[in-house]
Amino acid sequence: MQSPGVSAEDRQRDLLRKVRRIQIRTEHLIRDLFAGQYTSAFKGRGIAFSEVREYIPGDDIRMIDWNVTARMNSPYVKQFVEERELTLILLVDLSRSGWFGSGHRSKRDLAIEIASILAFSAIQNNDRVGLILFTDRIESYVPPRKGSSHGLRLIRDLLFYEPAGSGTRIRVALDFLNLVSRRRAVVFLISDFQSADLEMALPVTSKRHDLVPVRIIDPLEERWPRLGLVELEDLETGERLVWDSGSRKSAEAFVADSKTQADRLKRLFASLKLDTLTFRTDQSVVEPLRKFFLMRRRRQAR
Repeated sequence: MQSPGVSAEDRQRDLLRKVRRIQIRTEHLIRDLFAGQYTSAFKGRGIAFSEVREYIPGDDIRMIDWNVTARMNSPYVKQFVEERELTLILLVDLSRSGWFGSGHRSKRDLAIEIASILAFSAIQNNDRVGLILFTDRIESYVPPRKGSSHGLRLIRDLLFYEPAGSGTRIRVALDFLNLVSRRRAVVFLISDFQSADLEMALPVTSKRHDLVPVRIIDPLEERWPRLGLVELEDLETGERLVWDSGSRKSAEAFVADSKTQADRLKRLFASLKLDTLTFRTDQSVVEPLRKFFLMRRRRQAR
């Protein structure tokens, strides 16, 4: 809700200040901490046809262009070059469970920070970056483009978009991605993964794209403090219940359930051979990103 007496000009200036703050913060991280690592982490982006040339003994016969060979009465082979332009797409979960945060920031705040760093990394590397915001429906789609003004538009959408939906349906987001992005892309799926349709949603997309699940968690989702009787609300459904957090049995059941969900995700991601990232609302984003970029760079160098 907007405060009475606040002019449109004041709101616009406030918006620009917030966008500028997050731009400065993320550009500092990119320049000082991840310099060069982003580029090498996503080497091998695919190949594109360049030209044909005459066959030379030792060339791979699978590369022979039979149409040109027939016209020229001499064998010709296709030449390919590595595509230097990367397309990066951010899928960001805006469901209401992202409002939760036991400390100074919510899961949504953390998701926005991560998405901003990745977006500006792509922009600074002259890559195209797009954005899909989703809940239990597609909320917004910004096609991949280059340029700093485009990057600022993405940050503005991340900060201020107000979703219509409340739940989470990751399959809807991935189906839409596969519809609008036919070419292979690096896809960061940023969510707390409180969705029941993952097993059906991930396999198809992981074959088409370089899919990186990014899990956002809050420490209270792993171990709830003993506070006695507390009223809990499911932010996505609105359902409420009274829970005895002081009970040892309840506490153990809570921890066991959290571990079961985490293990299920790990097994699923491992079965699809997906690189993953996990961030906590009570920790910095720097170390997980640094380790991820380093791991990808070492693999690409093999």
